[in-house]
Amino acid sequence: MSDKIPLIAVNRVSEKAKKTLDLVKKFVDEQCIPADPIYEAQIGEGAQRWDHYPSVIDDLKKEAKRLGLWNMFLPKGHYKESAGFTNLEYGLMAEHLGKSRVAPEAVNCAAPDTGNMEVFAKYGTEEQKRKWLDPLMNGEIRSAFLMTEPDVASSDATNIKMSMKREGDEWVLNGQKWWSSGAGDPRCKIYIVMAKSDPGNKDVYKQQSVVLVPADTPGITIERMLSVYGYDDAPHGHGHVTFKNVRVPASNIVLGPGRGFEIIQGRLGPGRIHHAMRAIGAAERALEWMLMRINDPKKTPFGKQLKEHGVILEWVAKSRIEIDAARLIVLNAAIKIDDLGAKRALKEIAEAKVLVPQMALTVIDRAVQSFGAAGICQDTPLASMWANIRTLRLADGPDEVHLQQMGRNENKRGAEVTALIQQQQKTSEQLFAKYGVTRHQPGSTIRSRL
Repeated sequence: MSDKIPLIAVNRVSEKAKKTLDLVKKFVDEQCIPADPIYEAQIGEGAQRWDHYPSVIDDLKKEAKRLGLWNMFLPKGHYKESAGFTNLEYGLMAEHLGKSRVAPEAVNCAAPDTGNMEVFAKYGTEEQKRKWLDPLMNGEIRSAFLMTEPDVASSDATNIKMSMKREGDEWVLNGQKWWSSGAGDPRCKIYIVMAKSDPGNKDVYKQQSVVLVPADTPGITIERMLSVYGYDDAPHGHGHVTFKNVRVPASNIVLGPGRGFEIIQGRLGPGRIHHAMRAIGAAERALEWMLMRINDPKKTPFGKQLKEHGVILEWVAKSRIEIDAARLIVLNAAIKIDDLGAKRALKEIAEAKVLVPQMALTVIDRAVQSFGAAGICQDTPLASMWANIRTLRLADGPDEVHLQQMGRNENKRGAEVTALIQQQQKTSEQLFAKYGVTRHQPGSTIRSRL
């Protein structure tokens, strides 16, 4: 794996990271991917799917710790809890983790825990870190992130309605959240919740706060688990959760009242890079399955193997180009985050966030097509991979929000480029006069000859 680092990035990857990258590849290929169907089988069927978690994950965690593959995501130089890798270095690891369902959790680098751990590490008090960050980093518990709501357009987070009122030494929460990923897991012990604490504030970005809510707090009801194209993702799940007079200590607030947007933006930037690199890993795995399929000697439509049909080789070539191009977009964003911070890399993060899922869906769809009907059933991982990646066009802000912001910022160059083009045209006219030539247009002399 380390020998395939793009040349433009290789000098930024330490020897330690290269060795770890090779270990990640070996661990994922030889232990995690083979364990994926075991994980699925251990989940079982029916309501009991939500009462336990597959034991195979504990064995994988033990092995990951033994190999030193643990909590690689916290970037070096920003967190004392960091394992010592940059965003770029972890991004390369995340790509391979994206090939397996169990791999991210096996190395304690699974969403939403990674983003939640960053919140605790960056903004939490020492008491909050001791109570929640330590067990999360040890892989003893899991967590959920609750922001999206069913009754509002949550793509604009200023719309959220869950109320958060101060009563004495407590915050009281009322409202509902959904797509609360991770809420179904019996190991989920803490929710990080965004709610409206100061609805009267004239600054709409100062009305929200983030508060820590233990999952067993009275007044919380998990109404249902939402499916993703029919997949319920048990035991992880995506919960629809209601809060009725849920009380937590005032000390459970993160950073302070009205700091919600600041926290959320700090949480989501690097997370979008993690999602994007895992999606590239999924695309790579889909391409691998397609290569296996088109080289299967038993599959000979119209008397030829699939690889002998020109359109199939075109799919392979396009997939290779698109994956490699997308990887460079993401690594460029990771480098800019490392060098300048997430706030200075918003454009690059947004480019990766929009481009990569679309690319991965295209590659996966080609692989599905190469398998025919087998590609849309449980006989390959392709259908579930497609459903999972499709969510990324909505998660962490829908594509349209990022495109609108990018378009608005790019359009700010309008006056500048207009002035430049007009000056270039003016200079051209001066040069016409200087050299005594005129502009010739096709057909301009036809009428004069008639």
